Amino acid sequence: MPEPDESSSSEPTELKASDETELEETEQFVTNPWQALRRFTPARIALGRSGHSLPTHRLLEFQLAHAQARDAVFSPFDPPLLCQELREEGYEAIEVASQAVNRELFLRQPDMGRRLDSKSRQKLEDYATHSGKGYDAVFVLGEGLSAQAVHDNALPVLKLVTPVLIEEGWSIGPVVVARQSRVALGDEIGQVLGAKQVAILIGERPGLSAAASLGIYLTYDPYVGRLEAERNCISNIHPQGSSYSTAASTLLYLMAEARRLKRSGVTLKDERELDE
Repeated sequence: MPEPDESSSSEPTELKASDETELEETEQFVTNPWQALRRFTPARIALGRSGHSLPTHRLLEFQLAHAQARDAVFSPFDPPLLCQELREEGYEAIEVASQAVNRELFLRQPDMGRRLDSKSRQKLEDYATHSGKGYDAVFVLGEGLSAQAVHDNALPVLKLVTPVLIEEGWSIGPVVVARQSRVALGDEIGQVLGAKQVAILIGERPGLSAAASLGIYLTYDPYVGRLEAERNCISNIHPQGSSYSTAASTLLYLMAEARRLKRSGVTLKDERELDE
């Protein structure tokens, strides 16, 4: 009876280092001439190729980033925790909610995330009546499309901005923490509280290089029905993007200019000279 051929055995064998090197060489990996530019950006450029496709590890990185972006949209928001953290830092915090009673409704009917529910509006109206005054500025924190962005980044920016405003004599209203919030929800909150300006710090739509990026939208003279063109936006705020100090400096500049010119949006530009 013939001896079994060991070379045809179906049992798996471990690859040696020399075998792995040989496999890498046969993969025909081709680098991209823009490779050096990857030092300056997390964007997916100069990924190289293997044959007519992406290298396997680059494809896996893309799939991971896509999964993280999808998870960010559905990540849980914890307003009570955020309110507690704000109060520990000396802020007065009020929790409200939009008319979107759940995440599915928030995503399918965006307009519902732009208006307060009846209980929240009544809560703010009662607060405004009791306080008996308006404010130069009100800050709103909302999860938008990335709750983690707000939990990670909103308070550090706020702590850089509010002390400067208070020192300059601004009257600052309570920090409003809004559940299921779209950007325009800040307009109604500012209107009810009698704020001259409202800045909403909100989770941005997750991208494939940042799943927890914060955006700030500033509106002068907020009221329901303001157009997107009547706001100023500061975006990409996270440790690997625009720094907290840069975002705070830009927001302070825009708020001061909005106060001076009595407007915001496309007619309000950041005209500071760039550092050399």
